Amino acid sequence: MSGVARWFQSRRGAASADGPGRSGRSARRGGPDGLTAAGDPAAPLRLLRTVAAGIGTTLDEPTTCTELTRAVVRTVGGGAAVMRRTGDTVSGYESITGDPDLLPDARWATAVARDAGTPAADRWADPWLSRPAADGIRPALCAPLTSGSDQYGVLVCAREGIAFTRAEAELLALLAERAASHIRHAREYEQVNRTAGDLQRALLSEPGRPHPNLDVAIRYLPAGGRVLVGGDWCETVRLHFGRTLLVVGDVMGHGLEAAVDMNAYRSSLRYIASSELPPHRVLRQLDDIAATEADRRPATCLLVRVDPSRGQVTLASAGHLPPALITGAGRTSLLPVPVGPPLGTGFGGYESATHRIEPDQALILFTDGLVEHRGEDIDRSLHRLAALHFSPAVGVDALLESILTRLDARNAEDDVAVLAARPHPRPGPLSAEAGPEGEASW
Repeated sequence: MSGVARWFQSRRGAASADGPGRSGRSARRGGPDGLTAAGDPAAPLRLLRTVAAGIGTTLDEPTTCTELTRAVVRTVGGGAAVMRRTGDTVSGYESITGDPDLLPDARWATAVARDAGTPAADRWADPWLSRPAADGIRPALCAPLTSGSDQYGVLVCAREGIAFTRAEAELLALLAERAASHIRHAREYEQVNRTAGDLQRALLSEPGRPHPNLDVAIRYLPAGGRVLVGGDWCETVRLHFGRTLLVVGDVMGHGLEAAVDMNAYRSSLRYIASSELPPHRVLRQLDDIAATEADRRPATCLLVRVDPSRGQVTLASAGHLPPALITGAGRTSLLPVPVGPPLGTGFGGYESATHRIEPDQALILFTDGLVEHRGEDIDRSLHRLAALHFSPAVGVDALLESILTRLDARNAEDDVAVLAARPHPRPGPLSAEAGPEGEASW
């Protein structure tokens, strides 16, 4: 559950594998009669619906290709493979199902894959190309993976003895067309995620610089093996009198839109924080700006202003989880912080809280992906973090690595952004310029 959804909640108090297999056995026994089920004219449509339902169950191109070849072998027997095409590049045989020794010479299939995008009327009118059986040569069929004007490769299938009937060829061509449509969506999805990933990495590669009296380490881990980028971010803003504002935030959702909104929140925060307002007033202004933009996604955010010369931290939260404090002895606890509504709701009502911090203590700010497990109460998830013990006075980089490893954050179900900071006040003029003794809370 996202932090935004959690805050609102707190305010309220494909076809089975056996089906295609049976159809495939019938088709292999009876050839075209297997496809028509003893003269039943509706049988081909039922078979097509059943087999096609298992193709394109994910937005992963290799998975779609494997689903296609499995459906082909279950339907007509033999062996099947896909040759994928990207631009002018054609792969070898991939997603092989059935007997690979039955497949024709790859050079023939490659030539078909290169020409299949624009078939000539005088060469082959049907949306497939058959190779008849001959001495030592098995019958084979190539069907292009075409969606609209885009061509993504070919389906190649072959079997012993019996040539493919026209009914079988029509069915395989339709399956190839369905797979091509899902491959197109998978490539578009991959391109959007790649763009979002580039944007997120560019933004996260330029954090602000804290004062030298504060050691800071930051990690960002996208969820899963694929780059599915969310709106998680960490930030540091250098303030006057040796103070530094630490920020962690989480925009609702994933992908390019969340990354764009994250950039908007981050830019606004840098501008507002430069005016030296207390944390709760920074959140108030951020919320006012976001609430006027109808398309802006809500976001949770935690601000922690660290003042090493006074040994103080001032916190304010917009629907975000509290920070952890690790003592010099290595014990972990959660710092209480008043929780207001997420940014972008327009509700306002943010408050600040101030706590003491010693030079040997470390602050940990994080998004919910670090601790949260699906189906688990968030209090239990936070308790898992609070139960951790560490070696005394370990550096902030080593501290972060230990946390990520012990909470298995690299296998988290959501994106993870986490920041560790430890103050070390420097003697000299800075301590004498610690800033005003108090601040207005309006």
